[in-house]
Amino acid sequence: MREGCVPWPEKLAGVYRERGYWTDELLGGLPEDAVAAGEARTALVTRDGSLTYAGLDAAADRMAAGLRARGLTAGDAVVVQLPNTAELVVVCLALFRTGVLPVFALPAHRAVEIEHLVRTSEAVAYICPDVTPGCDHREVARQVQARTEGLAHVLVSGDPGPYTALSEVDAAPEPAADRAPLDPEDVALFLLSGGTSGPPKLIPRTHADYTYQLRASARLCGVGAESRYLAALPVGHNFALGCPGVLGTLRQGGTVVLAPAPTPDVCFPLVEKAGVTVSSLVPPLVPLWLDAVEWSDSDLSSLRLLQVGGARLDPATAARVSPALGCTLQQVYGMAEGLLNFTRVDDPPEIVHHTQGRPLSPGDEIRVTREDGSPAADGEEGELLTRGPYTLRGYYRAPERNRTHFTDDGFFATGDLVTRDPAGNFAVVGRINDVINRGGEKVPAQEVEEHLLHDPRVQSAALIPLPDPHWGELTCACVQPRDAADPPELRSLQNMLREKGLAAYKLPDRLEILPQLPLTAVGKIDKKKLKSLLTPAEPPEERP
Repeated sequence: MREGCVPWPEKLAGVYRERGYWTDELLGGLPEDAVAAGEARTALVTRDGSLTYAGLDAAADRMAAGLRARGLTAGDAVVVQLPNTAELVVVCLALFRTGVLPVFALPAHRAVEIEHLVRTSEAVAYICPDVTPGCDHREVARQVQARTEGLAHVLVSGDPGPYTALSEVDAAPEPAADRAPLDPEDVALFLLSGGTSGPPKLIPRTHADYTYQLRASARLCGVGAESRYLAALPVGHNFALGCPGVLGTLRQGGTVVLAPAPTPDVCFPLVEKAGVTVSSLVPPLVPLWLDAVEWSDSDLSSLRLLQVGGARLDPATAARVSPALGCTLQQVYGMAEGLLNFTRVDDPPEIVHHTQGRPLSPGDEIRVTREDGSPAADGEEGELLTRGPYTLRGYYRAPERNRTHFTDDGFFATGDLVTRDPAGNFAVVGRINDVINRGGEKVPAQEVEEHLLHDPRVQSAALIPLPDPHWGELTCACVQPRDAADPPELRSLQNMLREKGLAAYKLPDRLEILPQLPLTAVGKIDKKKLKSLLTPAEPPEERP
């Protein structure tokens, strides 16, 4: 396995092979019968057109050859930050086929985050769009190249400016016999952690473990050749990529429908046009869809399953989904690190509305522990620990983090506080780690606090979550000013953080100015005290 990655113990890997969890499948493949069907099998649908399996297979082969022609080889890392387009899917398959490792950046990431990903992965290329609303990614590339070494290629979808157009990465495919074989148990891609303290950690996923996740989740969710999956969320997220998501649907021979935005005005016409049968959302989007269906004239009758995950969905909203949308609700509680939990399509309403499901695989090993490490009883709150055939054994190049996040026998300590019922269903009740779950986007408090302290008007700062019925949690910056007569304003702090290149979802929603921040007995800021002092969160101010 790649240097810097933590392998599964050989004995346990042998068990996973014997049980059929791990096979020789590689992620770059497509079903042979779908490719052979020519014009009869549609792989991708967008607002602008469609692409057959045969066309997708050929485009991926040509781009793979184009990457090799530019000197990219198996084991190189490439930071990928593209919107939900057919080009993104082609890039993914091409990278998998060459053994070049995609590092999936999120759409909101800017120079700070991209630089971190490039440095950590030692990426040789950055694949990005030309512009998205509020960001020229070519300028992000310029900044990152100026501050790092080794980023030899910037490949741009659209107007490349001073860089290379992604459309030019094209060459005649090489014969399969001339290509170096890939190891199914080697790393195939890097996903990102939620970033509980500081920038996100890189999560290595192998061909063997991720193809198992795709197979198992597609089977559980009933996704097959007749399925049409709407990718409403960014495909760089594990949820939309592989739960079963885009990759899982394609491996089953189904059709993927790519939405440029998750809003009802964009998605509802696509549901009708393409006959979408399944889609995935984060909780803040669900009320928008439920409200919009009242006035929309789009026909949503094809929709059979709506997955909701990324944060806990409140029971009242969960109860509205099936009556309003006419489909089955499936709650999903998972993590890019591996473990996935699903409510089943035949679960009773009390399970679907009040829990986040139970583990995907019989190979998932689970512990729920009290603060002292002893086992928690059913119904008792405790931290969730897990290991299994698709859960990582260590973050990439993060030995210190691995010492605190993994037990001696390889269980991943998730930092999530859960309760478990006798049937094995989890209800997520909180977190140990200091990270704020803002509508499914994980905001690392420590990272934002460190940036806030760069403002000369800020003496000390703490970022805390406050409950919100729509977003789940909003972020509140509690600030002790250097000069009580000249405190900072929320807008100025947001602008400062934005100028430093911080992602928009990390900008504080609310600001509280306090004469001093309460401290614990050991001199740390007492965030529990801060939360008790503040009123429930107000709606976030509009961000320019």
